[in-house]
Amino acid sequence: MYLLLGLSILLAALLSFNSLATLAASVLWRLIGGRARVWSARFQANTLFLLRVVPIAAGLACLAFLVIPAYIEHEPRSTKESVGYKLAALALLSAAGIALAIIRGIASWRATSRLTAAWLSQARLISLPAVNIPCYQIEHPFPVIAIVGTLRPKLFIANQILQKLEPAEMAAAIQHEVGHLTAQDNLKRGLLRICRNVLLIIPCGRMLDQHWADASESAADEYAADCGSSIALDLASALVKIARMIPNGACPAMPAGVFLIGDEPGGIRARVRRLLQLAGAQRTTGSRGWSFPVGVLGYSFALIAVTLVMIATHSPVLATVHSLIEHAVSFLN
Repeated sequence: MYLLLGLSILLAALLSFNSLATLAASVLWRLIGGRARVWSARFQANTLFLLRVVPIAAGLACLAFLVIPAYIEHEPRSTKESVGYKLAALALLSAAGIALAIIRGIASWRATSRLTAAWLSQARLISLPAVNIPCYQIEHPFPVIAIVGTLRPKLFIANQILQKLEPAEMAAAIQHEVGHLTAQDNLKRGLLRICRNVLLIIPCGRMLDQHWADASESAADEYAADCGSSIALDLASALVKIARMIPNGACPAMPAGVFLIGDEPGGIRARVRRLLQLAGAQRTTGSRGWSFPVGVLGYSFALIAVTLVMIATHSPVLATVHSLIEHAVSFLN
């Protein structure tokens, strides 16, 4: 019973903490979202990314350095406490979310691998300026220009795009994709998908995901626009041309990649307006310091972990945590 009770508490605490933290993050974004419009798109994307992943990371850290040590140190091995129906339900729901995240993660990876292999089987390797990853020309009914993969990303471009875009428009579109590469958006997209799958009962997280997707596309547009007003205008022109190439009712199917047109082709009009505004604004070259390295997030979590370890070394703190666990178990039984 000791192990079963401990595992149930662990899973229920993970779900409860992450759900409340994600709900709080969503409410916070609704409160500051209006003011965020004056921020750069990259700063918005970074903020949304943090609001989405910090709850789960912080929850895992608290479990690892507070809940688990408190339970091991203070819970008697011969405990008579049982797992009530409410606690069992929370634990099962949490386990289902974790299992779903693993299953969907594997399915997405396999689907991306199959799609990449299919594209590579009929692709032609090409060379493009300012791109330091493999680039391939493919035949595809959808006007694809997308970066696929996280560890070994590849750029795929549909033949009709290479034929119909002017050289300046093509260069602007490539700069947009380089912006995604610099920001490591494929990796961030994968992490956000994991967060979404783990939290089954908090649909508000999907709102943060969509806002992040929109902001990351705008941020890549800003990256290209930083090269000059002419690049911004060329990118706007490229977006319009690509939108006209999209077959009726078609949409991109990409498990793990970033498209020039993003997840919502209908958002092209707003992006074009934004690019025209950027072209008319005075932007300074070298303002690309907006990129948020994922490594910074790792250092931040390491700092949180060290802080929690220091707190956990004080026995009174663990005793207090265990007391809270006892009250929670009593409430759920």
